[in-house]
Amino acid sequence: MARLTPIAIPSGVQVTINGQSVSVKGAKGTLQFKVHTTVKLEQSDNALTFTPNGHISSVMHAGTTRAVMRNLLQGVHQGYEKKLELVGVGYRAAAQGKKLNLTLGYSHPVNYIVPEGITVETPSQTEIIVKGVDKHAVGQVAADIRGFRPPEPYKGKGVKYAGEKIILKEAKKK
Repeated sequence: MARLTPIAIPSGVQVTINGQSVSVKGAKGTLQFKVHTTVKLEQSDNALTFTPNGHISSVMHAGTTRAVMRNLLQGVHQGYEKKLELVGVGYRAAAQGKKLNLTLGYSHPVNYIVPEGITVETPSQTEIIVKGVDKHAVGQVAADIRGFRPPEPYKGKGVKYAGEKIILKEAKKK
């Protein structure tokens, strides 16, 4: 079996391999990952190489491991961010420390407690920026916030990702 394409380690990022566990440390933080037993991970010449052990399922595990490691390296080096927009009259967001206060047209305000390792900013009342080191955690927090009021298909009101196209349905005709 051939090796997969190596991943270059960015400058300022330190990778420590201890058996099947890997620790990645960079300017933004530290992340750990446990490599599957069917994948051999090696570090040489400022690059990471992934070698499956020959079994057909190990090729799948090697590809997944490579993708996860690429995300970890980018996360500790540059970080990840997702932008959300609030569309609707009276829809507002305000970040207060580890809490995000949302007014989304309900009879009560929605208070979201931001998990550890994630920061939430509100540059304006209708914009939310979710930042963090872990790609999965940033995406999950953004999906949780969007889930409080997803965009509805008739007027397009709700919480949507920046750049998301909402296909509006035609209203009922008489």
